Amino acid sequence: MVPIGPGESAGACLIEDLGKLDSACEIILSCVHGNASTSGGKRIRHISGAAGRARQLNAGAAAARGDWLCFLHADSHLPPDSIARLREALNEGDALRYFDLRFSADGPALMRLNEAGAWIRSRWLGMPFGDQGLLLPREWFERLGGFDERLDCGEDHALVWTARKAGLALRPLRAPIFTSARKYAERGWLHTTLLHLRLTAGQARVFSRIRRDA
Repeated sequence: MVPIGPGESAGACLIEDLGKLDSACEIILSCVHGNASTSGGKRIRHISGAAGRARQLNAGAAAARGDWLCFLHADSHLPPDSIARLREALNEGDALRYFDLRFSADGPALMRLNEAGAWIRSRWLGMPFGDQGLLLPREWFERLGGFDERLDCGEDHALVWTARKAGLALRPLRAPIFTSARKYAERGWLHTTLLHLRLTAGQARVFSRIRRDA
């Protein structure tokens, strides 16, 4: 399931990657009213609704028919081994699973430090983010209340905290997912990295205190 914001479209790489999944797996693009995407082929389901990542993700989850839900960013790329690992995880026990973040070659060389930081944040601190892909059983997603539509940003981070409090295990898929590093090249590596660190720390302080019925 991929949310598509205003002016966005799902990357050709991601559509091609997801096309390698079994035909029983649904591929849903959740778009904004008036911005319906035409990405993909016959296997792609397009839905449209109100703007907002949390609302779009929840709408996609409501439209899905499967027992597992996987949320991905539009500019992600999953190599063949990661697609295979995703298939395997559908037959494993209940958990919120995530990929290991890797950055494409469109950013600074220092992005290797950001990859290491994402590994520490997710594996040691238990805070995987949406750009790592989030996979969890539908039953648990509904029990957790879905994504918090009151939030303007950080809905993925908040869901992870809710899952932790509810006792759902966080487990790495031990496979990579690639995402673009263009914004680091455009806005400056240090400025963008420090901004994300501040946002992460601030969100963690807030989300760790929020209680939702689960």
